[in-house]
Amino acid sequence: MDPVIIVGAGPVGLTLALLLTRQNVPVVVLDEGPGKDEARLARTVVLREDTAALLERLTGMALGEHGVRWAGWRSVRRKQVMTEIAFAEDDPAAPLHIAQHIVTKALRAALAGEPLATVVTDSRLDAVEQERTGVTAHTRGPKATWWRGSYLVGCDGPRSTVRKLQDIRFPGRTAVERHAVAALRTELPWEGHAVLHRMPPWRSSGPSAGEVTARPLPDGAWRLDWLLPPGKELITPEIVLARISETLTGWTGGDAPAYDLLDTGVHTVHHRLARRWRAGLVFLAGDAAHLLGAFGTQGLDEGLRDADNLAWKLATAWHHGPHEALLDSYQTERRAVIAARLRAADQALPVLRGGGLRGIVPGAARGQDAQFTDGHLGRGALGAPGDHAGSPLTPRHLEAAVPVDTPPGAQVTDVRVTAEDGSFVRLRDRLGRGALLVVLIAPGTGVWDRKHWVSAGVMPRLAAAVTALPHPAELLVAESYPGAPAHSVLLVRPDGYLVTALSGVRPADLYTAAETTLGGSAPEAEPVAEEAREPEQEQEEQRVGERAATAEAGSGLR
Repeated sequence: MDPVIIVGAGPVGLTLALLLTRQNVPVVVLDEGPGKDEARLARTVVLREDTAALLERLTGMALGEHGVRWAGWRSVRRKQVMTEIAFAEDDPAAPLHIAQHIVTKALRAALAGEPLATVVTDSRLDAVEQERTGVTAHTRGPKATWWRGSYLVGCDGPRSTVRKLQDIRFPGRTAVERHAVAALRTELPWEGHAVLHRMPPWRSSGPSAGEVTARPLPDGAWRLDWLLPPGKELITPEIVLARISETLTGWTGGDAPAYDLLDTGVHTVHHRLARRWRAGLVFLAGDAAHLLGAFGTQGLDEGLRDADNLAWKLATAWHHGPHEALLDSYQTERRAVIAARLRAADQALPVLRGGGLRGIVPGAARGQDAQFTDGHLGRGALGAPGDHAGSPLTPRHLEAAVPVDTPPGAQVTDVRVTAEDGSFVRLRDRLGRGALLVVLIAPGTGVWDRKHWVSAGVMPRLAAAVTALPHPAELLVAESYPGAPAHSVLLVRPDGYLVTALSGVRPADLYTAAETTLGGSAPEAEPVAEEAREPEQEQEEQRVGERAATAEAGSGLR
């Protein structure tokens, strides 16, 4: 089999390449640039628990040592503190804020050690040809040549050449928000806390009053973002310096504290969603497939989830032959999640930015603040990772199914498990290897050596059932799982989503669930809405077409 061709060497493309090589799939990464990333502290990312853990598994790097996990969250409106949340030191809900170039560098270093990976720099894609048996891609530049692949994935950003060559439309909204950005080193009153200050009292009322957000970085550095009024006003260095001075003065209540300006930029938020994420043997992921980012939601987080979702499905097809329903499910699952988040943001945008509701409905300001908080902390409709409850890969009507605290199609809780070699590991550490995970909930096993219970009770029968599954699977044992009865069995996808929970060892139901997870026979799922905001998308598309991509700023929170 030919390697998988990945176009684009940003965080999403590199993550996908690592996930595939760890599942013994060779890859060729076509990097338009020189293979290095400029250090920019005005270009940072906020990672949620699952995506941070994914990157740490792949790179072996403790990202928290190179970024900052928020000690808390503080939301202020004018002079009133609306919300204040403190995170414990090891609280997994605390977002991680880190410079994007550090993430990319760690991914590049990890990929350099993979014998199945070939990274080609200074290679710009200019043609893609598909046949029944594979894909051929042509690059121009110093290393111009033809590349042969089994599949091709466009991770080449908002101006995606892959998307354009496949004639896939990219409708949506241009410049939903604009932010002036400054990274600086100074002392602020909220050490380690992220702060959202809406309608600060030192700004005049009206649309220009805006808001400012502060997010901590290592070594006393901060990233500050000021929401800009609608329009295309040129942001000069003088404007940025004035914003810094008035904000620091307002926050400290006196003269502006000394600061070192480290970097500046303008971050423009677009909301767009590709009509298709698959065209035969070609797929889209990350910013090539979607753009989002208003109200604190982060596009890179979702791009990494794209890679995690697609990798095990491509690996399955690469090793075991065509699995068309499984490959189709990538678009079905991930596009539905992004469409829901874009729809929620578009519905909230007029209310949260319009400002008129506060004077009409009592308590509206606090309701708005709750939505802002959800977006920034990765909760609720604006921020929480989506699930795949409506996926065609979710089995239905299993007689032995039992409810647990994690619904089918949602991410599993990370618990301690005993691996097949008897070692104690975290459940999340077994993800990303391409195998299904079968977890037996057996209270008391944690205090006994594995050799004493591996051949007792239901274990032999369960081990035989796992061996008979239609896909490689790993048998794990946990003392407990939230909401799971003793002796229940969980089936988990390679990307960490729960397939089902069964009452006891039920080989037939377990096999049926595994078969459905691979795209086998299953009752027809309810259709998922294909478009997030169809009328607005169509109107915008007719006016601006692909201009959103060219308007993308050179720096910004992703």
